[in-house]
Amino acid sequence: MSCKKYGVLLVNLGTPDAPTPEAIKRYLAKFLSDRRVVDLPSFIWKPILYGLILPFRSSRVAKLYQEIWTEEGSPLLVYGRRQQKLLEERLVDIPVELGMTYGSPSLSQTINNLLQRDLDDLIILPLYPQYSSTTTAAVFDIISKILQGYRTIPSLHFIRSYAADPAYIAALKETIEQSFAKHGQPDRLIISYHGIPERLVQRGDIYSQDCQTTTRLLIQELDYPADKIMMTYQSRFGRLPWLSPYTDKTMEALPGQGVEHVQVVCPGFSADCLETLEEIDQQNKKIFLDAGGKKFEYIPALNDHASQILLLGKLITDVIT
Repeated sequence: MSCKKYGVLLVNLGTPDAPTPEAIKRYLAKFLSDRRVVDLPSFIWKPILYGLILPFRSSRVAKLYQEIWTEEGSPLLVYGRRQQKLLEERLVDIPVELGMTYGSPSLSQTINNLLQRDLDDLIILPLYPQYSSTTTAAVFDIISKILQGYRTIPSLHFIRSYAADPAYIAALKETIEQSFAKHGQPDRLIISYHGIPERLVQRGDIYSQDCQTTTRLLIQELDYPADKIMMTYQSRFGRLPWLSPYTDKTMEALPGQGVEHVQVVCPGFSADCLETLEEIDQQNKKIFLDAGGKKFEYIPALNDHASQILLLGKLITDVIT
């Protein structure tokens, strides 16, 4: 291994500081003001954001966060801290920091913490297995802006995605097989990814290609009929078309097709959060059961599972060696 001084920056989307309307409003204002997330002209979007979305959506979203909040705090941050700690233990003498694109801990503070160590090389790992301009590229934009304030910066290694990495596919396979062993094989395995607007794909975003790659490789590895696996997209927002088929509409339709038992895995989320614990394991579960389904299980994200730490360690050492 090289004698260079390395540092690792793990990046995830972010989370409110508390499950309150005020904290949600601050978080959503920053998140939804990013042009990578919403690319409408400001003169159109800002009145909608500040006049309609923030005043009315913040209270509703706060109630959803209250459903999943733990004694330690937001699950996304709790698991992120565990990932950081376990990865740093695995890498031994390489410092690891966790930063959020929106909210705390801020990227500016975590980058400053790392650069105070006089690093030769900074490895940036966005915790998004599948690339998207709305997530991965947003990380790059913000870090580039932050680094403008430093006279000396280290060499940068930006890990764009790991949708096809064998260790990632193996980790997903392991969690799915564990669920099958515990609950039995379902009538359908649903592979649900966070959606993005179709117009972004039409403009060149490769996100859907990465999702398809992960799904294809996972199907190849699983000892489970390919015709019983469905790939869907969740978490759409607004009235314009997003990538489809939609997860919630799929859940609503499956019981009418004779499907009684489904299990859902969300490979795009490196840690459980509102979109998995509340949207999938509560909302979509209710949709499926209300439509006549009998059994529904959500397969947890990789979180701080040993296979996840092995994967993250491999991604880092692949850069170093």
